[in-house]
Amino acid sequence: MHDRARDPREIIRDEMLMRDRLLAALREGPLTVPEIAAAMGSPVNEVMYWVMSARRYGYVEESVEPTEDDYYQYALVKKEDRGDGDGRG
Repeated sequence: MHDRARDPREIIRDEMLMRDRLLAALREGPLTVPEIAAAMGSPVNEVMYWVMSARRYGYVEESVEPTEDDYYQYALVKKEDRGDGDGRG
């Protein structure tokens, strides 16, 4: 266990390794970033980087409206809706 925040470059480097765990957490349905972090056992700030990367590349999409706690939920994008898989359609 460490008390200091990791360098953002380290977190970004881990994105490819964590993508499968993130997507697995969303297989049961949409979750907020704190809920995804709890499911993965990872810090919320790190999960936010990975969720935003997954969103950019078309793996997840956010809900239209935030929850009553003002968090957006993120859900898996169906493979056929991802286009060519790079998030650009």
